[in-house]
Amino acid sequence: MVDTALAAQQALSGERRGLRAVTPFLGPAFIACVAYVDPGNFATNMAGGAQFGYALGWVVLTANLMAMLVQTLSAKLGIATGMSLPEVCRERLPRPLVIFLWAQAEIVAMATDLAEFTGAALGLNLVFGLSIWLSALLAALATFAVLAMEVGGFRRLEAAITALVGVVVLAFILELVAARPPASAVAGGVLAFRLPGGAALLAVSIVGATVMPHVIYLHSALTRGRVASADGRERRKVFRFEFIDVLCAMGVAGAINLAMLATAAAVFFTRGDTQAGEDLGRVVAGLNGYLGAHAGTVFGVALLVSGVASSCVGTMSGQVVMDGFLRRRIPVFARRAVTMVPALAVLALGFSPTRALVLSQVFLSFGIPFALIPLVAFTASRDVMGGLVNRRITTVAAAAVTAVIVALNVYLLVTA
Repeated sequence: MVDTALAAQQALSGERRGLRAVTPFLGPAFIACVAYVDPGNFATNMAGGAQFGYALGWVVLTANLMAMLVQTLSAKLGIATGMSLPEVCRERLPRPLVIFLWAQAEIVAMATDLAEFTGAALGLNLVFGLSIWLSALLAALATFAVLAMEVGGFRRLEAAITALVGVVVLAFILELVAARPPASAVAGGVLAFRLPGGAALLAVSIVGATVMPHVIYLHSALTRGRVASADGRERRKVFRFEFIDVLCAMGVAGAINLAMLATAAAVFFTRGDTQAGEDLGRVVAGLNGYLGAHAGTVFGVALLVSGVASSCVGTMSGQVVMDGFLRRRIPVFARRAVTMVPALAVLALGFSPTRALVLSQVFLSFGIPFALIPLVAFTASRDVMGGLVNRRITTVAAAAVTAVIVALNVYLLVTA
């Protein structure tokens, strides 16, 4: 087997071409894409499809296109500077602002952990009928087991998380085959830019669940120094390869999200069961009841796998945030243990896990601008980026994405 670093250098020198040239650069975006198919997405997409049918398909598509742009910029920042976004913030921004950005990023990370850990526990509860507390403990053990793979090298952890994404993909292929949503209806929802009455909260939740602040920080850390590049020409080549990685990974994530929405619309909305998506337990029971063939169990397994994978990615992001902003690190297992506390508290208080997932995504949406604004500003600066500085149209598009997200949040506050 050819060493990955050697294969990457061969690709940069032109010795490897086609798919063989791209392969060594695949990985970072697939780690990041886990956050785009986490339990929060399950909750928001199933609720959106059950309540409004295919009408929010365009929101899912738009959020995914935003995610592609954002993750491209994050990857490019890491390649151009050799630093993560938090590290660039620490080097370039005033200390009080750095402390503020760190504090809000940690709060966002806690909201992320709430969604992901709760989702994994709920998946175990729904599939195996275990108590929610036992499910939470088993989810914790599963997360620790996946994180432990990094001991054998980061590539091993990367491969494990990518394999978990593959399980989620397979699960929703099976769901689509069973649900058979009409292609014309799905296309109509994607192309008709219409926001039904009462859909504002879910629209913002879908954006919050798709464009995730913590992986904006993480992706830049995953691409910094991943492949040694001696000069600007090589860095541009690395970026082109990593851009393909982003397109592939985000394309997979977008397809999964649209499949969730379409499944919920075909199974629940068309039968008038519009409230089914408000509780993932009802989703599992409904899929089993309406579709049979263990469709609900397949959904529950996908939720479990998604929760474990995204929980690991959330922990990795938390490490990047603390190390980048403060130059402080704590053992990854200690961090995972601490960030479980809010989720355990939610479960102990008897709060609806599904409702907690949806509300956590709304909260995450409010944290996006604090990651996006510095990212856009830095990638638009030639002083920071050198030859990989954004083109003007890229900066305009990124600024427009940020403005749209802020506007959605303001709309939500005004209409709430």
